[in-house]
Amino acid sequence: MTEEIPRNPDERQRRTLWIVLLLNAAIALGFFATGALGDSSALIANGLDNTSDSLVYMISLFAMSRSGRWKRAAANISGGLLLIFAVGILIDAVRRYYAGSAPLGPLMIIMALVAAIVNGICIWLLARIENPDLNVRAANTFSFNDFVSNGGILVAGGLVWWLGSNWPDLVVGAAVAVIAAWGGIGILRDAHLEHHKAVHQGNNQR
Repeated sequence: MTEEIPRNPDERQRRTLWIVLLLNAAIALGFFATGALGDSSALIANGLDNTSDSLVYMISLFAMSRSGRWKRAAANISGGLLLIFAVGILIDAVRRYYAGSAPLGPLMIIMALVAAIVNGICIWLLARIENPDLNVRAANTFSFNDFVSNGGILVAGGLVWWLGSNWPDLVVGAAVAVIAAWGGIGILRDAHLEHHKAVHQGNNQR
């Protein structure tokens, strides 16, 4: 018996966002656990990233059945959270640089591979949505950023393992922050363009 696919586009978006939200929450817990165990800035950074993503998906779900103004507000919150997250990760990377850390390369590699698979599934699910709204496009940005970050952790884990040094972990942690900041700026720009269209084209969602 095949699973029934919702015919209502909004219902399909809602179900997809719920699935992506739960996957991100699960992978965030995995990052926090392995980051604490492996003393890794990059893993902790990605755990915070996925946590912020989950919060943003919750906001997006709340705004989905509401007006365009609500959706733009949700996107602005999403972009702002990413920028705040980026600052927090940079502060943590600087702290670890001065305080010292001893990340475990093999654990970083394993967690990066698991997370890459999960984020690949999220990207695939979101890509199946036709005519995605502002918040679904934001979700796509999050998942793609996460996938790129997973590749960075994979490389950093290999270098940490090979060199016996913590600097690759710190570099990737800082790079994750930069990627998050860039994604946040992109989401805010997208929300501004949607607002511009609503104001100047008489959009009924204004």
